[in-house]
Amino acid sequence: MNDEQLGASGTSPPAAALPLVGREDRRTGLGVDALKRAMLDKLVYVQARFPAVATRRDCFHALAQAVRDRLLQRWVQTARTYRERGSRTVCYMSAEFLIGPQLGNNLINLGIHETARQALSELGLDLESLLDEEGEPGLGNGGLGRLAACYLDSLATLEIPAIGYGIRYEFGIFTQTIRDGWQVELTDKWLRAGSPWLIHRPNIAFDIKLGGHTEHQYEATGSRRLRVQWVPGKLVRGTAWDMPILGYGVNTPNRLRLWAAEAPEEFDFAAFNAGNYDESVNAQISSETITKVLYPNDEQEAGQILRLEQQYFFVSCSLQDMIRLQLQREKNLDHFHEKFVVQLNDTHPSIAVAELMRLLVDEYGMEWAQAWSITRKTFAYTNHTLLPEALEKWRLPLFQRVLPRHFEIICEINERFLDDVRIHFPGDDARLRRMSLIDEDGPRYVRMAHLAVAGSFAVNGVAALHTELLKSDVLRDFYEMWPEKFTNKTNGVTPRRFVLLSNPTMSTLIDETIGSGWPKDMARLRELEPFADDPAFREAWRKVKAGNKNRLVGEIKRVAFVDADPASMFDVQVKRIHEYKRQHLNLLHVVSLYKRLKDNPNLEVAPRTVIFGGKAAPGYFMAKLMIRLVTAVADVIGRDPAMRGKLQVVFVPNYNVKNAHLIFPGSDLSEQISLAGKEASGTGNMKFQMNGALTIGTLDGANVEIRQEVGDENFFLFGMTTPEVKEVRRLGYRPRTYYETNPHLREVIDLIDSGFFTKGDRDVFRPMIDHLLNHDEYMLLADFQSYIDCQARVSAAYLDREHWSRMSILNVARSGFFSSDRAIREYCEEIWKVKPVRIELTELSAEDMQFRRATAGAG
Repeated sequence: MNDEQLGASGTSPPAAALPLVGREDRRTGLGVDALKRAMLDKLVYVQARFPAVATRRDCFHALAQAVRDRLLQRWVQTARTYRERGSRTVCYMSAEFLIGPQLGNNLINLGIHETARQALSELGLDLESLLDEEGEPGLGNGGLGRLAACYLDSLATLEIPAIGYGIRYEFGIFTQTIRDGWQVELTDKWLRAGSPWLIHRPNIAFDIKLGGHTEHQYEATGSRRLRVQWVPGKLVRGTAWDMPILGYGVNTPNRLRLWAAEAPEEFDFAAFNAGNYDESVNAQISSETITKVLYPNDEQEAGQILRLEQQYFFVSCSLQDMIRLQLQREKNLDHFHEKFVVQLNDTHPSIAVAELMRLLVDEYGMEWAQAWSITRKTFAYTNHTLLPEALEKWRLPLFQRVLPRHFEIICEINERFLDDVRIHFPGDDARLRRMSLIDEDGPRYVRMAHLAVAGSFAVNGVAALHTELLKSDVLRDFYEMWPEKFTNKTNGVTPRRFVLLSNPTMSTLIDETIGSGWPKDMARLRELEPFADDPAFREAWRKVKAGNKNRLVGEIKRVAFVDADPASMFDVQVKRIHEYKRQHLNLLHVVSLYKRLKDNPNLEVAPRTVIFGGKAAPGYFMAKLMIRLVTAVADVIGRDPAMRGKLQVVFVPNYNVKNAHLIFPGSDLSEQISLAGKEASGTGNMKFQMNGALTIGTLDGANVEIRQEVGDENFFLFGMTTPEVKEVRRLGYRPRTYYETNPHLREVIDLIDSGFFTKGDRDVFRPMIDHLLNHDEYMLLADFQSYIDCQARVSAAYLDREHWSRMSILNVARSGFFSSDRAIREYCEEIWKVKPVRIELTELSAEDMQFRRATAGAG
């Protein structure tokens, strides 16, 4: 407490007289002195350290805890306002939230990034070194989780009442390292030192049933209503952990609520006293396994069971939490759908449809028809994939063993749903089989995407092309039955993290050129367009890019032990390693360029550093082999003196949000090269564009809309279109024909196959070569020559630095459409029907300071 807050006698005034806001004090103030006092206060009174012995990590935690106080000040006001207004709340359910480090982002959103830098400088500390102390939260893996995090940022920035619901994974998917050229997975212990942002709510806890059986009995009433009791095989308790997600330039921090699993009774005292020491903690160990690790390997049945348990666990906790909140205001759940709208982020949380039905019918005694009406008015479903294997399905015996009551409910939903299909399409038995929630062809499966569509009032794709392909192919039958349900919501990314935070020099240049305010109104970036023709501005733009590339060079040196050439074109492909992403097509071009440079040392091409990054799923052999090919090619080219200043290949290990802050701003060329019709959207392509990288890509996912926005002349297009892909398949795709008829392609593949990159060992890459020549599901060989020709155009364009700079500026100027703010506005207006609620920071009144629940005896 500050001296000026003390009474004349030196004692504290009554609690009711203490304002929560309104003073530049160490807990809420945003000035330099307040931040300095706050940090020292946290260091001494929370961490029990004094400056002389404090480490950088101690200082990071002290600063983070000081910033968290300022978030919680706003959080209390937000919670109070939402409670008073009874506002409709968006609940965003996602199996992952790839939120990234939070300190820098919170400083940006509070508007005190430079103030904090000055405060630390006056204390003899460096802000960048403290930011570097924060690890990557292991709560997500790829684009799905990063999109969820961007949407939480935009929901708060647009002041939309919202809760993100997910899982508090104890360990992330894994930490990637490279040994002898191969990916090795290490445990991601992201919580080993705790997190300053997570707040445990042990009083918010729910018991979750798993396994067991159901018992049916009829009520002893005139209605003889059937009642079903689920007798579980085990119980797991889910407890809440909250993280505040602050919007940019507003007072709204929404809640990310994550669930951790524990045993209802953590310690069996009787077993311990009987000498069964291991048994006394077995229940705790078994229960905690559910939220132990993100995406456990599901090659074996045990892994599949764990994934299903994970999904059901967080969905049930989340729905029970919503019901708890509803019953605090209402006497029943009749208007549940008016208070909450739940967005299912892909199929992982789609079991929520059956779980809400179970809760309403079994636990709260609601009639089926009313419960189904409420359920269908509550859920909206986002589909994120066109790959059949990614449309989640569960084998019936496994599903029934884990969730016996939900199996019965889904069968009932399916029976009623198929009756509706028969009415819409009489006599069409083939359509009934295709649309059934239970796949009857071969081994029987529960089709979770079908459940999500049947149980939702809205279904959306995430790019214009993706949505059209959902309607015409993947979910065609459902679209023909319910065309009004389907809409497109092209993905977006937050410019606060991926421009303001990660690219401060470019942000400053934009501020100096068009003024501030654009991070919340990205359409204003169009004001940059005239400056693309200004030579002085182009020169300033190149200086910004050169500085960003030098920062990236330092990171590459630190993590990959390679001296990258900042004068070369940084040609970057960073994303999940998967055959459909076609990293191996990129490598075919690298080998092609290497071969041509060896054959003709005087070949005029732009010097190029090709940068890869991304993780392969632990059980995905071909993806791991693709990483091995990257490292093998990188090793040979790196040891060839003839390639110096011409060609270089780098693999950046453990790609994540933290190192993406350096990669996106430092990139010249963005590789978005999936086969047309395979990528749902892509969001990495948007982050590259916002940071001035040009795109080489196919007409796939959001590439289509990026090209429309930036103009054909500012996008490097190659490859077949989706209709052309379908036609080639229809005629019978034979990849070996392309190999046999294209001499250069044959040279490239033969060089890899010869063992040239593996010291003569021809067996290493044989599985990949055999697959390309005989199967090539993603049609690399069909697109190869088009890609090679396009890369030649890229090289020529890069050599004209003035023209390249102009294209780069226009890419940024025309990136506004891809802000996640635009996407969230569309969701709010067209699907969720929610409006902003402004939060004002006001002093709490004497009435606000009354402890009503506590004095009433509430626990």
